[in-house]
Amino acid sequence: MKPFTRRGFLSAVVSTAIASPVLAFKDNSASTIGFGFGTYGMQSLSIANAISTCAEIGYDGLEIAVIPGWSTEPTLLSQKDRAEIRKRLTDAQLAVPSILESVHCLRTEATHRENLERLKRAAQLARDVAPENPPVVQSIAGGKPAQWDQRKDELVAQLADWAKIGESNGIVICFKPHAGHMADNPERTLWLHQQVGSDWLKVVYDYAHFYLEGLPLKSSLKALLPITAYVQVKDSRHTAEKHEYLLPGDGKTDYVELLTLLKQSGYRGFVNVEVSSMIHRKPGYQPIPTANLCYRRLAPLFDQVGIKRPTRA
Repeated sequence: MKPFTRRGFLSAVVSTAIASPVLAFKDNSASTIGFGFGTYGMQSLSIANAISTCAEIGYDGLEIAVIPGWSTEPTLLSQKDRAEIRKRLTDAQLAVPSILESVHCLRTEATHRENLERLKRAAQLARDVAPENPPVVQSIAGGKPAQWDQRKDELVAQLADWAKIGESNGIVICFKPHAGHMADNPERTLWLHQQVGSDWLKVVYDYAHFYLEGLPLKSSLKALLPITAYVQVKDSRHTAEKHEYLLPGDGKTDYVELLTLLKQSGYRGFVNVEVSSMIHRKPGYQPIPTANLCYRRLAPLFDQVGIKRPTRA
């Protein structure tokens, strides 16, 4: 493997393929999987600095957080700002596989309407920063496991509204199964997706949440891959009721197994590091060393498994 700061140039970016259960690279290679980092763990950096940092480290893509409190919240970005971000991404040869929002379902009707407006703004930003290959827009859905029987149909209705936003904007919307939330296992996640019945609604797979629920990596991933558009990685420990999220490599997740399963399944998309707020809100947290550490830990495993990452022309 070449030193991680001297990779070849990226020639493949992500496109949203509605006919496919995953995101597809232009080169259509079944073994091509990109490796990215998210600005959720880079709140203190400007988007320009985040782009240059991730490109210099060697990442293939950058997930952009648009949550209130981040400088890339859509209401704060002019058309000039968006054009500048797009140019910087192009110059850095970074794909944008995902736009990260945080809108919870099952609140008030007024909150649900505002959430839909936020998803619309996120979808527009997705098109503005990557017009040729717009990323997915993702969020957790929320709710509590004990609410399942009473409110699952309400959750279906609200997720169906998410899917309509996606369809009208030509953007796949994803919800992420989450420990301690209503969609806390593959069975519930699959049921919700089936009830909505739209190719514009997919899921994000993040094993850290299933680990807390005591579920195996292999069975949970295989169950959800047909409807998975994107994979996030971090570690976790303890239980869903009392848990801690960790950097990838600080827990017990077998990333060789994860990447092997993705390769064998023909997944074509991104694996993206998510730095939990449990980490990035700690005093003294440093985003650039953290991004470097996560790269050093995980990037060699792509080679070990024999996964082809995007290459540059």
